[in-house]
Amino acid sequence: MIPIPTLAQRLISNIAAVIVGKEEALHLLLVALLCDGHVLLEDAPGTGKTMLARALAASLDLDFKRLQCTPDLLPSDVTGVSVFNQQTRQFEFMPGPAFTHVLLADEINRATPRTQSALLEAMGERQVTADGVTRTLPAPFIVLATQNPIEYEGVFPLPEAQLDRFLIKLRLGYLDPPAEQQVLINLRREHPITRVQAVAGAADLIAASRAVWDVHVDETVLAYIVALTHATRHHPDLLLGASPRGSLGLYRGSQALAAIAGRDHVLPDDVKRLAGPILAHRCLLRPESALRGRTVAALIEEIVAATPLDIGALP
Repeated sequence: MIPIPTLAQRLISNIAAVIVGKEEALHLLLVALLCDGHVLLEDAPGTGKTMLARALAASLDLDFKRLQCTPDLLPSDVTGVSVFNQQTRQFEFMPGPAFTHVLLADEINRATPRTQSALLEAMGERQVTADGVTRTLPAPFIVLATQNPIEYEGVFPLPEAQLDRFLIKLRLGYLDPPAEQQVLINLRREHPITRVQAVAGAADLIAASRAVWDVHVDETVLAYIVALTHATRHHPDLLLGASPRGSLGLYRGSQALAAIAGRDHVLPDDVKRLAGPILAHRCLLRPESALRGRTVAALIEEIVAATPLDIGALP
């Protein structure tokens, strides 16, 4: 098995040839990969969301499919459909885009809730059910969904149940001038995505994901994780706090982050670093708090700063 720090460095270096100046986002993406988690990319158009998904799949030699979400997209367009074969006189199942390793659900908030829900079983159970038959999806399976936070016409916001299925929500953001200049230089001829070569395979990723389970989490750190998620549920500015799935995500994510750093144990700083990306999208702000200019991201930072580490065991 490729050591996890080596695997992480190879992937980051490889993807950085396409996605310039976004090392923190790449680290978070690797955390999701090692946790078998899904990622929601929320950012303005043209910031590299699609290229990030393609570069990831190419770096690991994984199958990649892109699903362009539109209001007329049907659930069967995601999972697949049975087609009658005139020769055999039987129905044959034609797999949909969900049967892949890396699925890019582009502009997921443009699909109707009915179609969005077709991804719930795939994301949660790694399987789809069509015509009464349950079919297992390939391993590994990761959904990278994108949405534009600016446009609000003709969109269907993701319900809390589906947001909770995403391990991490991240933003790439605009580049600083030197990095954007480097992008222009890289694109003088062919796109660098065409030159991305695989540096590992599916078996390496699966083995690394299993190795993450062995990273030690001290009871004090475990209690700290639970204290953070409980604090979101009782904060006066939050209508909805993080779910137990958020606690599990923070637990697994911290293990992955420690493994990427080459450690066999989780530090409190690992938990603090991931609290925002893993918990913020699971929380719902009260309308009156939003009117006062409060944001969930800022509240998570306040909760992290106010929650002590040496809290002992919870009752």
